Amino acid sequence: MKMIKITHPHHLAKQNVPKSVMALGFFDGVHKGHQKVIQTAKQKAEELNVECAVMTFDPHPSIVLKKNIQQIEYITPLQEKLKFIEDLGIDRLYLVEFTESFSLLQPQQFVDQYIIGLNAIHVVAGFDFTFGRFGKGTMETLPFYSRGAFTHTTVEKLTDGERKISSSLVRNAIKNGDVSYACSLLGRPHQVSGKVIHGEKRGRTIGFPTANIELSESYITPPTGVYAVKISMNGKEYAGICNIGYKPTFHEKRPDKPSIEVHIFDFHEEIYDIDVTVKWFKRIRSEQKFSGVEELIAQIKRDIKEAKDFFQQLAESDKITAEKNF
Repeated sequence: MKMIKITHPHHLAKQNVPKSVMALGFFDGVHKGHQKVIQTAKQKAEELNVECAVMTFDPHPSIVLKKNIQQIEYITPLQEKLKFIEDLGIDRLYLVEFTESFSLLQPQQFVDQYIIGLNAIHVVAGFDFTFGRFGKGTMETLPFYSRGAFTHTTVEKLTDGERKISSSLVRNAIKNGDVSYACSLLGRPHQVSGKVIHGEKRGRTIGFPTANIELSESYITPPTGVYAVKISMNGKEYAGICNIGYKPTFHEKRPDKPSIEVHIFDFHEEIYDIDVTVKWFKRIRSEQKFSGVEELIAQIKRDIKEAKDFFQQLAESDKITAEKNF
């Protein structure tokens, strides 16, 4: 995938840009709805024998349009979003810096400069995609602004039951701790990345050493509790349980922010300063205060058993699915 970063106004000449089918969207999370938009564009590009391009934006428009917002908790921070899009087999990606001057473009200006001007012969976007100042341009009005220079496909909403699969739905599922539902909406587990740092080292004193994770980006994370997770590092993946929280059994005063600690099953290596990725599969329980260390140890053993049983069932289910598809 070739990535082209664009800051408005761009100076790319249409004659120097290959024809493409272009998918448009912010694509936070690259969930199943987004995947449908991009895969539709890819299929159309194959039919027309041209490149498949994706145009996305950074930062989130609300940071520019709503002055009181300084930071957004992303489902997929930029580099992860780009990787997931690349994994879908895209030829080129236009990363447009969302600035105040860019936000002031009228719909016709956006179409002329960023669709026609980039040699897109077909455009694909979700039914609720808007463009131009105040979002005045819609997929219904796009044919008017196209002036016959390109055709388009509107991808209707993808639903789970009666609910539209959206970044908001994914975000709410994660914030409510329903990481299993988030996984079904994304088509993969929600993940966060960071570095293993030194913590209180209390876990090893009670027989359950943990990797304390410092996140590398402003991720949206699940609420406090214990989760079945997998952790990836150095090209390998391991199962474990993660406690995200304030460890009330040991802290009388609540810390300023929750810690993310992963106990990796059957793992005894030193991994400080290693970059890791944590994937959230299932919520096991909420965080609670125990009367003492022995009660905590007994509960951790139950948590580990529940997580191991879950991953065993998941492996068996995946095996059955693979055999059916063989």
